[in-house]
Amino acid sequence: MPKLVPADELFPHQIPEPLRQVEGRHEHWRESYYFGMHPRDRVGDARVDDAIILTFAHYPLREMLDSHQFSLIDGKRLFAHITRPYGDAPHTSVIGPVSVEIVEPFKRLHLRGGAGDTPIAFDVTFEARTLPYALRRGTMKRGDEIIWDQSHFLQSGTYNGSYVVDGVERPIVDWWGQRDHSWGIRDHARCPMWLWLAIQLPDGMFGVWHWEYSNGARVFTDGCYAPADGGEPTPVIDFRHDLHWIDEHGAPADYGADGSATHGLAGRVEFVLEGGRTIAVEGQGPRAASYGPFGGGQHILAVRTDDGREGTAIYELTGSYHHRYFPIPRADRYPPG
Repeated sequence: MPKLVPADELFPHQIPEPLRQVEGRHEHWRESYYFGMHPRDRVGDARVDDAIILTFAHYPLREMLDSHQFSLIDGKRLFAHITRPYGDAPHTSVIGPVSVEIVEPFKRLHLRGGAGDTPIAFDVTFEARTLPYALRRGTMKRGDEIIWDQSHFLQSGTYNGSYVVDGVERPIVDWWGQRDHSWGIRDHARCPMWLWLAIQLPDGMFGVWHWEYSNGARVFTDGCYAPADGGEPTPVIDFRHDLHWIDEHGAPADYGADGSATHGLAGRVEFVLEGGRTIAVEGQGPRAASYGPFGGGQHILAVRTDDGREGTAIYELTGSYHHRYFPIPRADRYPPG
């Protein structure tokens, strides 16, 4: 007999199965929240600003939930990972001291995290400053084998609250940041390269997700510019990147086999918006979250557009084999085959 959960009383079903079942019981099927928050300025000067990154996901095949907490605090990267089994609440977004509460869909969320063995604790509220933007479904295969097949939406917001480090409470006042919600299949270890950007500017945000094969051929690009006045986002119709790894002194560095000689990311990206306008963005900053064997990670950058706007951003550059960013392969059986 299929197992029911309280959410089965509601109307979220998309296939003729109880809610804890998904279209395909794939090893790498997951549904996840992402939250990245950081101060609005001063990235890259003598004081490296703090950044807090939270993920929260569930995995139907494994029947478990997990949360990753990446933090850059006083220039030091901190990490925590906690899990719980599904039990009778697979769709309840609480794992011990970590929780995600949707207070008002697409407008306000409440996040709590950390206690016990985790290096930081936080209690913050996300308030939307742009409309959400839904990316089209993206897919990548190796022959008939699915490596990536996901839907995804992103949204910029303002964070307020506080965080605690070494017993000392620090305020979070009008920090900028992003949130994502994605669902589907992603075999991270066999993804050659993806680049995800969340660029926060006074008047809005640029967001894009871009995937390539190891030789640099494009798999997928989607994103937008979303204005902070609540107006409709403008789709990104093309995207170009010219980035490079840097060492702790800001000099160019080679990633090599494991990125141990790299400390951050720098360079230029270009967005072409629907209608033809092109915006170039220069940026530089340190790695805030390291992905270890998966390659690369997330980086907090100070950015400046070619029309003079300044802001802060998180660039996620990751993968296991790419001719430019990850030149030494670290997995087998790469797409496309």
